[in-house]
Amino acid sequence: MPLVEAVVEVPVDAATAFAVSQTTGEVRRRWDPFIRRQHFLDGATAPGKGVRTLTVHRVGLRMVSEYVSYQPPTNVGMRMVEGSWFFAKMGGGWRFTPVDGDPTRTRAVWRYNFGCRPRWLAPLADRIGTVVLGYEIRRRIARFAQGCEDPVVLAAVRGAAASTLPDVPAD
Repeated sequence: MPLVEAVVEVPVDAATAFAVSQTTGEVRRRWDPFIRRQHFLDGATAPGKGVRTLTVHRVGLRMVSEYVSYQPPTNVGMRMVEGSWFFAKMGGGWRFTPVDGDPTRTRAVWRYNFGCRPRWLAPLADRIGTVVLGYEIRRRIARFAQGCEDPVVLAAVRGAAASTLPDVPAD
């Protein structure tokens, strides 16, 4: 199966980079040029293993994907459950690791594998898909890096993290 990969180093710690990658709604659209809209399915309100999402690409293509792994702050993986007619299968994984010697910076690696259909056209379609999807993923990860420096995105991530902290009784 063809594989596309994009790598970027961002000026935030791995937990923050991971949290930025999992933003939703307007905050997500500030940095993610790939999506027109995206939301959880089946009553889910947060990402997690087994959670399904509907993603509508900016040109209208639709895909239902499922988280196959969700391990903050290091990695997340998904697989396509339903999608466009030309993808027989698709999966992706995003990995976040601290930069050696500087835990305030993170190396993000995004990998996608896919297969095209119909089978007889796959040899050509896979090559075209590698070019097109490669371009999309490089563009997307570059905008993710911008999101990791966007004060609005960072404030939303930090606000979400603060709201999940347990209440601490006053002394």
